[in-house]
Amino acid sequence: MVAKKQDWTFRVDGVSKAFGQVLANDRITLQVRPGEVYGLLGPNGAGKTTLVKQVIGLLKPSSGSLTLGPYDLVEDPDAARQLCSYLPQGQMPIDSFKARQVISLTGKIRGGDEASVRQRADVLIESLDFGEWGDTLGTKLSGGIKRLVGFAMVTVWPGRVVILDEPTNDVDPRRRRLLWDEIRRIGDNGTAVLLVTHNVLEAEKSVDRLAIINDGQLIAEGTPSSLKAEDRGRMRLQVMMVPGVPTPATPPIVEHHTRIGNNVMATIRERDAGHAIAWARALMEAGQAEEYALSATTLEDVYIRMTGHTSENAEAEGT
Repeated sequence: MVAKKQDWTFRVDGVSKAFGQVLANDRITLQVRPGEVYGLLGPNGAGKTTLVKQVIGLLKPSSGSLTLGPYDLVEDPDAARQLCSYLPQGQMPIDSFKARQVISLTGKIRGGDEASVRQRADVLIESLDFGEWGDTLGTKLSGGIKRLVGFAMVTVWPGRVVILDEPTNDVDPRRRRLLWDEIRRIGDNGTAVLLVTHNVLEAEKSVDRLAIINDGQLIAEGTPSSLKAEDRGRMRLQVMMVPGVPTPATPPIVEHHTRIGNNVMATIRERDAGHAIAWARALMEAGQAEEYALSATTLEDVYIRMTGHTSENAEAEGT
């Protein structure tokens, strides 16, 4: 008889966490399968990091369960720390170590043999393109390179679940793309990845499924395509306003709009594209707008509609 292979699915079932009268998490249920990159999206203060701290045993749920394979992570927080690799939002404490040294040290602490860890560390340093700082002390590294070193520490010998809390913080655009590629590669190699972020457009390209959390509650879950299903037949109109010009009154064809910096982001139906362009051109002729762009809707539009918040990348575009 062939032994049944262990199912290492990570499960969150009805988890709530209260701080006094405040519910930071409210009956959250989700699961992440081995080999899956699962995005946990939401604005700052939505409850994402609180959930993660419960997963790794830093907080205990007020109710509900957290399991990984055969392990109850609430009853056995030591198992959580052994089986989960965690990159926190803040920088890793690496000032006294050289980059390559601390990556290899972390891999050996997590149970990797020296030769394999050294080889994996070299691969990560090369793929994330920070080789010129491989033998530099942490005190002399920029915030972005420190972030990449922290990511390499977490993934050089990953656990059954890799938890990444805002992994691209401080990373420059080019290396950020390399980091997303590496995140995708980790999932493709069979590790479950729980990706916590509010950078919606970048996450959309890398995740298999995602959940949107707002005010402590899971308000939507699915693949990026399924979450955008309601927006099929709609388009995004972005009008770049002249600095200092107030948001103009929108015509009836605009179903939803928001102002991000000097940009007005509006959702319209495809059939109204011509009218939308005419409105944008009229604003330009009146000296109120500088240019416009019409494109397909994205997960960003879904996120704004559901949470009432913009994401990190939208805010950056609007500055």
